[in-house]
Amino acid sequence: QVQLVESGGGLVQAGGSLRLSCAASGRPFASYAMGWFRQAPGKEREFVASISWQGGRIYYADSVQGRFTISRYDPRNTLYLQMNSLKPEDTAVYYCAAKSGYASSDYADWDYWGQGTQVTVSS
Repeated sequence: QVQLVESGGGLVQAGGSLRLSCAASGRPFASYAMGWFRQAPGKEREFVASISWQGGRIYYADSVQGRFTISRYDPRNTLYLQMNSLKPEDTAVYYCAAKSGYASSDYADWDYWGQGTQVTVSS
């Protein structure tokens, strides 16, 4: 089992920045692919970014490419999402996820989820 706890969400004006963190416990963090997803009210959960278990492969959704940066620091079992140039359409609950094997953009493929952290971007 892997337990995930997100933090760092909040209210920010358009154009601002936030950094989300995801603290992992349980099985060795370094052996899992990690990802960020988000879900806005009335919408399906969507892929934001993922990073492989060694950090060598990183993928972003087109909507966040160039604005968001995913990273991991395995010695502290922590995943990050640096979000810059935030837009009102980035408003959503952001979830951290973990899975064995390769990362995937399909939320159904992921094994473990955090409880989510709210990000609200005002115009």
